[in-house]
Amino acid sequence: MKKWILRLFLPMLLCLLTAGCDSGGEEETGGYQIWYMNQEETRLDYEYRELQAKNTEGLLKEALELLRDKPENESCKPAIPENVRIESYQIEHDQLYLNFSMEYLDMPKVYEVLCRAAVVRTLCQLPDINYVGFRVADQPLMDLKGKAVGLMNEEQFIENAGEEINAYRTADLTLYYTNETGDKLVSQRVPMEYNSNISLEKLIVERLIAGPPYEGVYPTIPADTKLVSVSVRDGICYVTLDEGFLATGYNVTESIPIYSIVNSLVQNTDAQKVQISINGETNRIFRESISFDTIFERNEDLVE
Repeated sequence: MKKWILRLFLPMLLCLLTAGCDSGGEEETGGYQIWYMNQEETRLDYEYRELQAKNTEGLLKEALELLRDKPENESCKPAIPENVRIESYQIEHDQLYLNFSMEYLDMPKVYEVLCRAAVVRTLCQLPDINYVGFRVADQPLMDLKGKAVGLMNEEQFIENAGEEINAYRTADLTLYYTNETGDKLVSQRVPMEYNSNISLEKLIVERLIAGPPYEGVYPTIPADTKLVSVSVRDGICYVTLDEGFLATGYNVTESIPIYSIVNSLVQNTDAQKVQISINGETNRIFRESISFDTIFERNEDLVE
């Protein structure tokens, strides 16, 4: 059920956060992380603040006010420029839509990504808010390729903690997860903003391990799996995973985890084929039927 909350003529949209969206919210400290930008405009940091409201709308209003305030840390500043306003916001189910003034579009690219990340990370801590959507002058925010950015959570902003940002890249990924019965692959569009220090191949595999960011599809890889390394040579992507990949406590057929990785990498990178190993070993058998001593190619027959 839609709830339009009256327009907030705030001089600036609070500049919420950038890194992780826990839909549960409060930390053990009893406060919320309010995210700010450093003075050099290269990365984000947060401060814990207490919120007093007892419901989501009240907490949202408080968070917006705090994001307008000057942070205690003098090396930081609000992530939203002073001239950018939040004209209105809408809560629908677990989705929050923020409508910004036209000045939002004047932000440089890296600044805008940090600003958006700060907002998403802060607001996704609030109860009942799992995703944040951005609009500008009542129109969907578009990326550099002219596609709508869409709903976001914290997992779509990948940054090397503690390192300054050299450049941000945008990736409009098509990743393959599985259906409810675990016998077919289902594609899901996942827009990502990520640090240029991270390879696209690494980003894809780690996103698959983390599971789908949106509802409607299901994980293909055990969440405890660790990516050891990933590289591309001569059109082949070499993916090394740890023993966690061999776990059987998830309900998918034997080929689904393999081709979730293969199809996702071939779809989104220059790789034409994929080899998967366990801790560097290819003389292993996956679920007693698939040999890792294989160069896998894209499998369209498994796609629903």
